[in-house]
Amino acid sequence: MKYSVLFVFTSVDKALSGHQTGWCLAEAAHPYYVLAPHASIDFASPAGPNPPVDEESTHQFMDDLCQGFLKDETVKQKLATAMKLSEVDPADYDAVFYPGGDGAVNAKLVSEFWRMGKIVSAVGHWSRVSDSPLPGLMQGTDAKGNLFLSGRTVTALSDVEEEISKKTKDLPWLIEDKLREDIGAKYHKVHVHDPNIVNPASAEGVGQAVVTLLKQLD
Repeated sequence: MKYSVLFVFTSVDKALSGHQTGWCLAEAAHPYYVLAPHASIDFASPAGPNPPVDEESTHQFMDDLCQGFLKDETVKQKLATAMKLSEVDPADYDAVFYPGGDGAVNAKLVSEFWRMGKIVSAVGHWSRVSDSPLPGLMQGTDAKGNLFLSGRTVTALSDVEEEISKKTKDLPWLIEDKLREDIGAKYHKVHVHDPNIVNPASAEGVGQAVVTLLKQLD
């Protein structure tokens, strides 16, 4: 394959309320099958092999792609042999993608991808439960140490959507609030791919936008 993409999954399996959690099935499966014909894909997580899937999402998303992802032997092998983040060399990849899930993103890793001019993409909750006041991708910094999302256009789950989901008890904060108030990002509830940042509202759209950006590397 001409291009190489790293999927980074959460290793967190318990939400703040204590209920089971993990990476969201649709937010991994849909981008995976968009990207797979165009790029080699590796899996990684903070703890390495077998990152936990959010079991609720396996019942919520019953489309062919999601159910096929769970049965796909190649996918199962990638999950079983997922690298630890400490083993990842960003130089080996053209892009990094974070499926949604409740878990802390490694700020050092995402910052390295950004500083090397790689494509940084995410969907859903951006893997965000952490003790940091600015968890998830919001911790990423540029070469000068500035938060790289500051002043950039991004989208994410809105406060209203968080309330509708009835999962606010599992969340230390609301992502729209953090983006607007603490990061200084330009929040829009639309499909967004600011230069090198991709986080559309739909998981499939993430994959399509990343493919477009990868082809621009030629």
